[in-house]
Amino acid sequence: MSKKLRANPDFKQGILNRRAFLRTTGAAAVTAMAAGTLCAAVSAAEANPPKAAVKLLFNSFLASPTVAAETQITVSGDWQVSVCIARADHPVRAADLVIEPAAQLEVAGQRYDSLPPFQPNASGWRKGAALRGVRTQETTAKGQLVPGSLQLRLGPDADATSLEPGRDYAVDEEWGTFGRLEGGRLREGQSVFASYRHGLSRLDSVILERDGRIVLRPGQPHVTAPLPPPIAAGETRLANVWVPGRLSRLNDDCLFPILEDAYSEPPATVPTPAEKLLPRTSDKLRNGKRLRILAWGDSVTDASYLPDGERDRWQSQFVERLRQRFPQARIELITEAWGGRNTASYLAEGPGSPHNYREKVLGAKPDLVVSEFVNDAGLSPAQVEQRYSQLLADFNAIGAEWIILTPHYVRPDWMGLARERMIDDDPRPYVAGLREFADRHHVALGDASQRWGRLWRQGLPYTTLLLNAINHPDARGMKLFADSLIALF
Repeated sequence: MSKKLRANPDFKQGILNRRAFLRTTGAAAVTAMAAGTLCAAVSAAEANPPKAAVKLLFNSFLASPTVAAETQITVSGDWQVSVCIARADHPVRAADLVIEPAAQLEVAGQRYDSLPPFQPNASGWRKGAALRGVRTQETTAKGQLVPGSLQLRLGPDADATSLEPGRDYAVDEEWGTFGRLEGGRLREGQSVFASYRHGLSRLDSVILERDGRIVLRPGQPHVTAPLPPPIAAGETRLANVWVPGRLSRLNDDCLFPILEDAYSEPPATVPTPAEKLLPRTSDKLRNGKRLRILAWGDSVTDASYLPDGERDRWQSQFVERLRQRFPQARIELITEAWGGRNTASYLAEGPGSPHNYREKVLGAKPDLVVSEFVNDAGLSPAQVEQRYSQLLADFNAIGAEWIILTPHYVRPDWMGLARERMIDDDPRPYVAGLREFADRHHVALGDASQRWGRLWRQGLPYTTLLLNAINHPDARGMKLFADSLIALF
């Protein structure tokens, strides 16, 4: 391999998987050349072989198997993208597609029976009442309220008495929350009527139809967690275009070409990770012995925010798949979860507390503990070593085995991320600490974070899986936890 290729920044940023490249470059080149129908990008590849040609071939073999050729998508205008594909069984296809700007809704005279006092030092979504247009379950969607658009009146009509911001009420325009101010004209229990504008997000898809046409199919606008539009049999989704609410114009970070159909599962090993690290659990599953599993965690484990939490939460999906893999298994699932808390919260609770660690976790006498604590994500690797070593000693003392789940991705700004593409590697020290701890102490690790980090390769901005736009995964996000757990078995 040439020095130029090794120096290619796409290698360093994870765009190319070195082993996959070596295995498939030749085949991809033959496919592309045999077609004789490469996109105009070929001329760029000839002019600059080390980088452009590598990207050409890489896109070839990572594209959907039904495409098996290069797909290129670029921003070509404020609200336009250009798409070009070449397939071995088709001539070159190209299209310029117009994207609808981000949707904005006008809300007029929305009644609020009373306003709480504005709390300037609280978290953004807790500073006051939530504008219903930007509400997402228990929080609000940051950045969806159009700044300067909120007007409050004492009546529903346009000629009703207007209230004055800064005197009668205050608003957090980032989070869409508002409340009354002391000394203003609003009294406790007095109704107000809000008029404002807010954005809606959308995930559109670039689709190759059965007749070879390239079309844009818009997704359904939503304040948070929009789904990509469905496709029909014989169609291929080439890319998704992410249109966040209040986006002023398209940019490269809006483009999510489909580079993988799904997460690339690790090859099966004998013995399995569970057989090596969870021998008692594996024996009980194989031989139909009673197995008590304790799912221990925070609000993500509680999952009461899901429309069908009992079915869709990660532990339910995991146990259902265990039962499919081990039909003879006798599994009892117990959940101990505490929203908004972490492992330190449990350890600090006294006897008799509903969430006392010794009574509710150790006292449950589990055979297997599976822990999920995104709320531990502020821990450093050294703190992980100290805290989790104590937990490990306690579990060993009661004869319980342990699987640690790495957390899902949360709001980008909370993780120090500037975008949702090219984010394979989780930057949080806590996640590095969990991986080091599990390896050092031979504890089983369900590495869900790896799977969240590759969603962009499947055309999905990961925040579209967060129902509260902050840190609560939907059923698809819960499946990624279950995927990482079942991969151990």
